[in-house]
Amino acid sequence: MKGFLTFPVLLIILLGTPAFADFAEGLVAYENGDYATALKEWKPLAEQGHAQAQSSLGVMYELGKGVVQDYKAALKWYKLAADQGYAKAQHNLGQMYYQGLGVTQDYKAAFKWYKLAAEQGHNQAQFNLGVLRMQGQGVTQDYKAAFKWFKLAAEQGDAKAQTILGVMYFNGDGVTQDYTRAYIWWHIAALQGVEHAAKNRIKVEKNMTPKDISKAQEIAKECIAKIYKDC
Repeated sequence: MKGFLTFPVLLIILLGTPAFADFAEGLVAYENGDYATALKEWKPLAEQGHAQAQSSLGVMYELGKGVVQDYKAALKWYKLAADQGYAKAQHNLGQMYYQGLGVTQDYKAAFKWYKLAAEQGHNQAQFNLGVLRMQGQGVTQDYKAAFKWFKLAAEQGDAKAQTILGVMYFNGDGVTQDYTRAYIWWHIAALQGVEHAAKNRIKVEKNMTPKDISKAQEIAKECIAKIYKDC
């Protein structure tokens, strides 16, 4: 699901105030497929300036859940929430600009909103920022900057970012070429089910000794135990 918190503990936290209780009721309704109730709970909150409700309405309009799909309406609600600093809305707004949904495609605007969300730790925004930096879309191509954002996303467990880090280490793009590090990140991504990473891991093994592979596997194990930090 796009743009929502789904942790059970969230409901306990949110029930502390009437507005949050209404939002939580809308969230439960949305997750149960009762979009009419979700809309009923969220729209008044959104109109009162509740950022999460605004962002959630944006999702409903973007996906056509309980409302007629309307990208311009989605853009409107995302923008209201994004202007309040809500990271999920900033990321989703970046996606709208990147894809040209409800607005003229604009990579520079996408970069702006992705960056705001990424700086708040939004892992998908970090990944997308890495893509823009790598491809030079809306910003100067910069592999070192791309590596930075992919690594931040990878450290949050993003398997796609982990796979790309492996590629960057293998090719020496934005970082010193390092087959061991390439193996480590591909191994970690492969353990998350990324088939392409598993195939790349076999490829890089041809440039490594059995001792190198054993060492890389041990480092990967330690990396996972540390939740991908300092890998």
